[in-house]
Amino acid sequence: MTGACLENADRKEEVSTLNDAPIGIFDSGLGGLTVMKAVMRRLPRESIIYFGDSARGPYGPRDIAEIRGFAVEIARFLEDMGVKIVVVACNSATSAGLLEAQRACRVPVLGVVEPGARGAVQATLNRRIAVIGTRATVRSRSYPRAIRLLDAGARVFSRACPTLVDFVERGEVEGARVEAEVRRYLAPLLGQGVDTIVLGCTHYPLLRGVIAGVAGEGIRLISSDEEVAREVEENLVRRGFLRDHGEPPAHRFLFTGDVDRAKELGRVFLGPEVVEVEKVGLPLRGVRG
Repeated sequence: MTGACLENADRKEEVSTLNDAPIGIFDSGLGGLTVMKAVMRRLPRESIIYFGDSARGPYGPRDIAEIRGFAVEIARFLEDMGVKIVVVACNSATSAGLLEAQRACRVPVLGVVEPGARGAVQATLNRRIAVIGTRATVRSRSYPRAIRLLDAGARVFSRACPTLVDFVERGEVEGARVEAEVRRYLAPLLGQGVDTIVLGCTHYPLLRGVIAGVAGEGIRLISSDEEVAREVEENLVRRGFLRDHGEPPAHRFLFTGDVDRAKELGRVFLGPEVVEVEKVGLPLRGVRG
């Protein structure tokens, strides 16, 4: 067999292997399940490994350098598990460590900030955009930079909402306490006349009903989950790595924290697909140094 034939055969074998390889998605806890749900809707044949770093989350109050280290560590861990693409489904980790994770991995690594920024620029009519997120995301100024690269004339007003992740992680996604906290955070932003609010944390779509009620009619809420799912699909199509047969996909759920709690809330937020949750110990084993 000639060298060209051998190369073509190797390429076909690589594509066949990667077609069946899972997608890797990670977050500091449960919030990334909103991204996973969007990916499952768009790519129902794809298998997914979801990694929730609940033992060290939430990431928002942590130092950016520390979050960056977590992002690289988990992206490498998922790559070593054989995923064909990694989605950093956490705004804090995307803001702090997306570039470093991309440099550290051989497979593509996608984040959530750029898709959210693009959605906001497309949605706003008055070019006054609010961003709510964790302290780390707001401190990084990743959203204002991404938005202004798309529209230099846009005005961006950011606010950290540190307690909202805690509500979601407890499973408290409605009620008077949550509404009061959302109202407190949004009041100064709404006072700036914004017409678009970026939910700059993947936990926040689980509070969409409360946030929409407080924001009122005419305010567009932007989350990056659907945009990220579209980018995953486009990336896999471009490389020829879509899973192309009809066997049911296999999903795995890995958490570093309380697996019973993760299983209970995972079923609430995602659905019956959360059958089993596996415990992963820290530091992560098998990660390249």
